[in-house]
Amino acid sequence: MKLRFTRHACFAGLGALTVLALTACGGSGPAPGASGGSTVIGVDYPRSDTDFWNSYIKYTPESAKELGLELKTTNSQNDVAKLTANAQTFISQGVKGVAMAPQDTAAIAPTLAQMDAKKIPVVTVDTRPDTGKVYMVVRADNRAYGEKACQFLGTKLGGKGKVVMLQGDLASINGRDRTEAFNACMKKNYPAIKVFGEATNWDGALAAQKLQTDLTAHPDIKGVYMQSSFALAGTLQVLKQKNLLVGPEDKKHVFIVSNDGIPEELKDIGEGKIDATVSQPADLYAKYALYYLKAAIDGKTFKPGKTDHDSTIIQVRDGVLEDQLSAPLVTADGGTYGGVPSLKSDDSSLWGNNLG
Repeated sequence: MKLRFTRHACFAGLGALTVLALTACGGSGPAPGASGGSTVIGVDYPRSDTDFWNSYIKYTPESAKELGLELKTTNSQNDVAKLTANAQTFISQGVKGVAMAPQDTAAIAPTLAQMDAKKIPVVTVDTRPDTGKVYMVVRADNRAYGEKACQFLGTKLGGKGKVVMLQGDLASINGRDRTEAFNACMKKNYPAIKVFGEATNWDGALAAQKLQTDLTAHPDIKGVYMQSSFALAGTLQVLKQKNLLVGPEDKKHVFIVSNDGIPEELKDIGEGKIDATVSQPADLYAKYALYYLKAAIDGKTFKPGKTDHDSTIIQVRDGVLEDQLSAPLVTADGGTYGGVPSLKSDDSSLWGNNLG
């Protein structure tokens, strides 16, 4: 994958960036803290036990190379205490900015305060901290994830029946956003569908156990919404054990929607094992996390509004902006469900089809 960046967002040739509201521009000299033409930044990877985050880990150094950034990396393994310790390591290494993806979006506040006090800009990826100051949040509209999953399942089930929602961790804003939006959409548009919400803490084994219990108690369940691909393998195994892993043309088929857009999901959609996913842009998370981190170091600022990369910057509270990247619904037929358009699972624009 080739990523293209301009060195300065205020370069005279960037007429296309008029939709990306820049209110200040850095000078033409070297970035603060640059040594030998490169600027040292820290990137904490939140985990490496899912295909999605392993893809993000793959894309990050590619993006850093394109931007001329030198990387220091850590992995907090879904543990906010480790993330706090890793942040201290970055400070001691003299990094000029940090990108992180805190999974506990409440507990990260003291670390953000410390970074702010030391004037080290922070960009958060995928998650938005509940409190605290960051330069930019790079994520997709997670409420839209829940709404797209709801519209797909509601359409496929004809507005009636039972579905299981395998939630992430409600300590994470992503888990809360996806859960609240899915439930609100179902209540408004498909009130005859019964939703069984199951908290799983992003744990695949726990998700499989709870799905097994629900299917045993309610064998007429016809839909599953997995809030992330963490639950993919376990969900398919449970359905196979119950002789429910059949194609969509079979009346026993259980419709499944996931979130992430990893290659395995796209392959499973093509094979009829699952039915849809929302493609969370791992490549763009890496690209724009580092883009905004470099912009912060260069002294640039942004305003809410449309961007030149099919997204919208919104202000979520005083001092915190969020670039909501595009995350399309993906299906086998590329159809429209409940007013939501989708891309076909073999579409070449999907990052999950371009890992190589």
